[in-house]
Order: sequence, then structure tokens, then C-alpha cells
Amino acid sequence: MLKNMTLMLAVVFVLIGSLGFVKFKQIEKATENFKKFQPPPAAVTTVRASQENWPATLNEIGTVAAVQGVTVSADLPGIVDRITFDSGQSVREGEVLVELDTRQERAQLAAAEAQRDLARVNFARLQGLVKDGVIPQADYDKAEAEQRSTEARVKEIQATIARKTIRAPFSGTLGIRQVNLGQYLSAGNAIVPLQSLQPIYINFGVPQDAARQVRNGSIVRITADDLPGRTFEGRVTAIDSVLDERTRNVQVQATVANREGKLRPGMFVKADLSTGAARPMITLPASAISYAPYGDSVFVVADMQDQTGHTYRGVREQFVKVQGSRGDQVAVVSGINAGDEVVSSAGFKLRNGAAVQINNKVQPENNPAPKPEDN
Repeated sequence: MLKNMTLMLAVVFVLIGSLGFVKFKQIEKATENFKKFQPPPAAVTTVRASQENWPATLNEIGTVAAVQGVTVSADLPGIVDRITFDSGQSVREGEVLVELDTRQERAQLAAAEAQRDLARVNFARLQGLVKDGVIPQADYDKAEAEQRSTEARVKEIQATIARKTIRAPFSGTLGIRQVNLGQYLSAGNAIVPLQSLQPIYINFGVPQDAARQVRNGSIVRITADDLPGRTFEGRVTAIDSVLDERTRNVQVQATVANREGKLRPGMFVKADLSTGAARPMITLPASAISYAPYGDSVFVVADMQDQTGHTYRGVREQFVKVQGSRGDQVAVVSGINAGDEVVSSAGFKLRNGAAVQINNKVQPENNPAPKPEDN
């Protein structure tokens, strides 16, 4: 009995060992096959890195600001009696915008003018009497003071009436009206924004290491995503005397003619500041650059060998330093050489050493001066 059980256990152990050995060999073979496995080549487009004369420019983001811009407001309290403008209208300096009710002031003006006229008559009468010695000099001086006081009172009321006639302080374009007829305005209540749009300012920051390249009179070219295909040219007219402590940028102000009024205060624009003569740069389409917090990179195509010694077309990741853009192109200052074959699209799905299949039938845009259609 014991012998039979021992024999049975031995058979079971041999059977389990055999199955384990077979399974081990299967796993070992699968592992070897996995190591030898190569994913199919990724389809990519490529471009040859070329050296071009690149304009020496600084590319910054700027903000449009009005040369003169205010919110026209009430100087004195009163009820709106007349509105003479429409929202969005262009006005000239001195044009009447709003008139407040001045009936009470005009009544006071009539009374003050009557008192002034009476004081003038009395003063003229006393001039002859004081010369003849009929009245004392003190009465004459009192009459003269009364005349001046009444004249001052008339001018004061006239000034109050004038201040209740609100005029455009300068020529420009009005915003949206913020008052209505019959509305009571307190001193300082807003009536309408007024902006001078011709010319206009472009404000942008320049890093402190590039600030020395900026000069008054330097040419600035302005573009905006909202105005495709349009370029505005201006000149630097002011450079701030201090740097921003948070960004270490110096503020620069350029003036643009803006004759058509297309640029509006508050718009974000791209400012390209010319800083000198053109210099040679390696240019690539923007789609070739992989941007990352730890550094920008490209994938360079080269002949590689796998573990078995087989040669294939693969890619290596190369970190680069970029400086500025122009249209669809980006300037590379270090990391690659002219003539290198660089992946221009589909780089997001690549890794270092990945096999690639090049298909350049359709290439990404690589135009330094694109002219997109106005859709």
C-alpha cells in the first residue's frame, strides 16, 4: 500500500515538473520573441535643415493702448437735458456731447446780471461825486467793491453753466453711451468712453539681456491674429527707465499710425522689433519642434542598427535652442547642422531609436511669409 502511494506521488511530481518545464520554455521563447519584436516603422515627413539669412528681430507679445483715452464724466451734478452723440461715433475736440439742465443757473444768472448792471450805474454816479468831494472816499471804495463782486458772481454762474455742457476733450472715437435723457448724474458719473485711435501705442516687454539692442526709432512690425494678412509698421518712441521686478523686462512703447483704425485699445498683438542686420540661421518648419518644459527638441533621421546588426532608418532625439519665428518657420541657433534630415511632422508618436518610413508627398507649411485667406 505504501509502495503504491509513493509510486503515485512520484508520477504526480514528474508530471507537474514536466508541465512546469514546458511552460517555462514557452515563457522563455515568448520573452526572446518580444525582445526581437520591432514595431512597424512610423510614417513621417522630413525636411533638410537649411541655413538662411534670418532678420535680427525680437518677437514679443504686446498690448494696444490709446495715445489718449478717457471716460468722459459729469463735472457737476445735474439732470441730462440733451444728448448730441451716438455710440461709436467719431467726434472732434470741443464738440458738445451732453447738456445738463441749467434752468436754475440761468435764472440765477439773470438776477446776477441785473445786480451787476445796477452796481455799474451806482459806481459811475459816485465817480463824479467823489471827485467833487460830495461823498467820502469810503463810500466810493464800497461801490467799487460791490461792482467787482457782482461781476465775479456773473462769471461764476456762467462758468457753472459752461461746466454743465460736457464736450469732447480731444478728437477720437466714442464707445457705448452710458447715460439716458432725464437721468440724474452725480459728479464723476461716467457718460461715454473716448479713445484717440490715430496714432496708437503698442506696449511690450523686452528681456533685460536684449534691452541694450532696443533704440528709439527702431522699426517695429505689428501683426494680430484678429487681422490675418495685415502688417502695421511703427517705430519705438519710448523706453522705460526701470525694469519690472517680477519679469525682469523693460517696457517699450512704439507708435503706429493706424490710419484705418483697425488696431483697438486692449488688443493683443505680435511685435517684431528689428535689432540689426540679418544673420545666418538654421530654419525649420514650426511643426518639427517638440516643445517641452525640460527643453525643445527635434528628431533627426539617421541609419541605425538593431540588436541583430540589421541596418534600418531610425530617429534620434536632439535637443535644440530656438530663437524667434517668422511665418511658419522657426530659427534654430544650436543643436543641428545644415543638411541634417529632420522629421517635420508626426514627431509626437516617435521615441529615441524608433524606425520610420519617410513619405514626403504631403509636407507641412514652411513659408516665412504666409498669406492666409480671410475666411
